[in-house]
Amino acid sequence: MDRLVSQSDPPSSSTLPAAVFQGKAAELSDKSIQPPANCNLVPKFSAFNKFILYENKLRFYIVASNASDSRHRIVKIDRTSQTDIAIVEDDTDYSGKQMSNMLKMLEDGNKGSGGLGKARIIFGIAGFVKFTAGWYMIVISKRSVVALLGGHYLYHCENTEMIAVASNHKIDRPAEEQRLANMFKQVDISKNFYFSYSYDITSTLQNNLTKPKRFNGTRWPFNDRYVWNFHMIAAPLKDSPATGVRRPWLLPLIHGHVDQAKLTVLGRVVFVTLIARRSRHYAGARYLTRGVNEEGNVANEVETEQIVSEALTTPFYFPPTGPSTGECQRRPSPQYTSYVQYRGSIPIYWTQETTSMTPRPPIEINVVDPFYVAASRHFDDLFARYGAPITILNLIKRREPQPRESKLLDEYTQCVKYLNQFLPDEYKMVYRAWDMSRAYKEKTQDVISYLEDIAEVSIQMTGFFHSGAEPLAHGLHNGNFEENEHFRRSILLQNGVCRTNCVDCLDRTNAAQFVFGKRALGHQLYALGVVASPNLPFDSDAVNMLTEMYHDHGDTIALQYTGSALVNRVETYRRMPHWNSHSRDIIENIRRFYANSLLDADKQAAINLFLGVAAERSLALPPKRGQYQKWFQKRHLQVLYDVMECSSALCNFVNVGGEFWAEYYRPLLFTSLGKHFAYSMNSTLKLPGKTLKDIAYSPFLPHSTHPTHHPRLMAGVRRWIGTYPSSQHEFSKKAFTSKQEVLKSDLPSTDDPRSSAALAKRLLHPDVPVEEQTEYLKYVDQCFALLEACNDEAEPEDKEIYERFVRKSKGVVEEGNSCDIYVTYVRTMQAEDVDTYGEDLVATYEQWLG
Repeated sequence: MDRLVSQSDPPSSSTLPAAVFQGKAAELSDKSIQPPANCNLVPKFSAFNKFILYENKLRFYIVASNASDSRHRIVKIDRTSQTDIAIVEDDTDYSGKQMSNMLKMLEDGNKGSGGLGKARIIFGIAGFVKFTAGWYMIVISKRSVVALLGGHYLYHCENTEMIAVASNHKIDRPAEEQRLANMFKQVDISKNFYFSYSYDITSTLQNNLTKPKRFNGTRWPFNDRYVWNFHMIAAPLKDSPATGVRRPWLLPLIHGHVDQAKLTVLGRVVFVTLIARRSRHYAGARYLTRGVNEEGNVANEVETEQIVSEALTTPFYFPPTGPSTGECQRRPSPQYTSYVQYRGSIPIYWTQETTSMTPRPPIEINVVDPFYVAASRHFDDLFARYGAPITILNLIKRREPQPRESKLLDEYTQCVKYLNQFLPDEYKMVYRAWDMSRAYKEKTQDVISYLEDIAEVSIQMTGFFHSGAEPLAHGLHNGNFEENEHFRRSILLQNGVCRTNCVDCLDRTNAAQFVFGKRALGHQLYALGVVASPNLPFDSDAVNMLTEMYHDHGDTIALQYTGSALVNRVETYRRMPHWNSHSRDIIENIRRFYANSLLDADKQAAINLFLGVAAERSLALPPKRGQYQKWFQKRHLQVLYDVMECSSALCNFVNVGGEFWAEYYRPLLFTSLGKHFAYSMNSTLKLPGKTLKDIAYSPFLPHSTHPTHHPRLMAGVRRWIGTYPSSQHEFSKKAFTSKQEVLKSDLPSTDDPRSSAALAKRLLHPDVPVEEQTEYLKYVDQCFALLEACNDEAEPEDKEIYERFVRKSKGVVEEGNSCDIYVTYVRTMQAEDVDTYGEDLVATYEQWLG
C-alpha cells in the first residue's frame, strides 16, 4: 500500500524578505533587477499541471502551480511587438502566500494598462504560430485523463484556443491570413494529441527509467522526432540561450494513440497500456507520402509500445526495506514491463499517381539507387535508436496477375541483401518476406499461428524490458533456487526491434503487430509472475481485451493516414469475421478512395503548415553522402542497453526522481472512487456480458470448454435429458412431422404434376423417403446415446443412488434389516396400526427409500 505523503513548501521560499518580491515584481514589469542569490531554490520533482492566464493590453502573465498548490512560478509574455516574441521566465518557486503578494503588486503596477485583467484557467501552451503577420498563442483549454503510469497521468488534448499575442494585431492581407488559419485548423489538435506534465511521453519506458540523463547537453529535454508541435515550440524560442531546460508551461504533444485497460486476475490488478507515437518527419497523406526521403525518414512511421504493469504500488519504486542512512535507498519496482514495435513504409523511392482516379493506382519505382543511400540512412538510424538485431517482416504480395506490390518486393529484397553484405555476421538484419494475403486466400497456412512463430523467434532475439528480476516462483518450480543457472537475477532489456510493413502499413501490419503484442503479453505476464506459461489462448478475456485495444490502435492510425478505418481486422485473418464485415469493408474502401482522391491534397498542405514544412522543400545543404560499403556507424552497432549500466541508472532514477505525490495524491481534496481514473478505466470485468460473479473467473481461460470436463455442465445435461422421459424416437418423429406439416402448409396447391408450381414444389421441398427418415432418426439418436454415455463419468454419489434405485425396482433385497423395514411398512397399511406408529411411519418409509 502506498504511503500518503504531502509535500511541504520549499524551505528557502518562506524566508525571502519583502524586497525580493518587490524586485521580482519590478523585473516582471520590465525593470532589469536581478534576483538575489538566495532565491535560487533547489528544484523539486513536482509537476506544474495548473495554469492561470492573466491578460492585459501590454502583456500576458501565466502562473503555473502544482496540484497541491505548494509551488508556483510565473511567466511574462510581451504583447507590444507584433514581429517578435519576448518571454521572461522566472525560475523561482513561490509559495501560495508569496504568489498572492506577487500578483497583488503586479495588479498595482499595471493599473495604467488595466491591471492584470480577467483570470482564465488553462492547462498549458501548445506553442506559437505565425502566418502572414503576427504571432498566435495556442492554449489548451480542456483535457482528459487517458492513462496512468507510475503515478504520472497521461492526458488527451480535448480542446484548444488560438489567441493573438499582439494586442494591436494588424493584418495586411486578411484573406490570405484567414486561408492559412483555416488550413492550420484542419489538423485538429483536439483529436489524438497527448501530453503529460511529469512523464516523458515522447520516449519509451525503458529509455525513461534506464537513461534519465539522455538529454543532457541537448537543446530540448524530449525526443523531438515524435513531437508534432516542435515547430511551434522551437520557432519562437530559436534565439533562447537555454539548453535542456524544461519549461513547464510549454507542453510537447505527440500524435498517435494512447489506450489503457486493466486485467483483473483473481484479485490482482494488471494495467495494459498501448502508446503509438507517429513521427513528424515525412508525415502526410497516403498517396502523397510514400517510401523514403533523402534523410532516410519513411512515411507512416509509428512506434508502438506495449506496457504491462501490476499495480502493487503506484510509483516506479518500492519503499526501502529498513531504516535508511543518509539518502533514501529505494528499490526499483519489478512490476513494469514494456515491448516496442515499429512500422514504416518500404525505404526505397516509390510513388503512386492519383491523377487517373483509379481505386488502386499503379506503383512506380521512380528513382533506382544502386547503393540504396536513403535506405542505409534509415537502417543506421534504427540501429542508433533501438540497437541490434533488427528483424524485418515484409508482408507484401509475392505473385500478382498484374505486378504491383511484387515490384517493391524484389527491390526491397535486393536492398536488404545489398546492405547486409557489409554488416558483421552477428549484426546482420533478419529479413522475412511472407505473402500474408495469399496465405489467407489460398488457406495454405494458418496465418495467426505462422505469425506467432515469427513473433516468438523475434521476441527471443530482441527481448523486452522488465524492471526487475525473474519472480522467485519460477526458480522454485524449476528446481533448486540456489543451483538454478537459468534463473534471471537482473533486469531484462530490449535491444533491437521488429520492423513490420506492408504497402500501406495498415491492415496486414496491424494484424501482425497484434500477434506480436499477444505473444509479448504472455511473456510480460509470465515475467511478472501472473501466469504459469507465456502461451495465452485465444477467446479469453485477456486476449479479447488486447484485440479491442489493437483494433482501436489500428483504426486511429488508419484514419490519420488514409481517412478511413481498417478494412481487414484480426478476425478476418482468424476466419471469424462479423456478420456485417463484408458491407463494412466495402464502405471503408469507398471512404478511403474518396478521401485519397479528393481530400489528400488539402490534408497534406495542412500537415505541412502545421509541422512547418515548406510547400516546395529546398535543402540548403544536400545530405552528406555516406560510404557505399561502410554505410553504418560502428558505435551504433554496440550494445545500446547494457545490463550493468542500466541497472545502476535505474537505481539512481528511483532515488533521485519519482517524487510525484503532490500530483497523484490529493490529501486535502475529497474524491469519490467513481471519479478516480484507476477505478473507472476499462477492465475485463466491463466486457459485454460480465457480472460481479466473473471476478472469480480467470481472464486467461478460453470461453469454450469441453463438456466432459465440466461437472456442472454434465449435471445440466442430465437434467435436460430428464425433462424428456418419452422415447427419443417419438420426440424426433414428432419434431420431424411437425416441420414437414409447416413446410407443406406454405406450399401452393396444384393438380397438374407437370406444372411449374409442382416442379418448384418438388425442387424446393422434396419428399423424404421413409428409409432416409429412419436413417436420419438413427443419426439423431447417436447424440442422445453419447449424452447417456457421459453418465459413466458422473459423481460417485449420483451413480450409487441410481444403481440402488435400479436394484430396488427389480426386487433385489438389500443387506441388513431391509426385510424388517419392508414388513413394518406393510403393517402400517392396516388402518388399525396407523395410530400406533404415528409420525415414525414417514421416517421409516424414507429410510427404506434411502
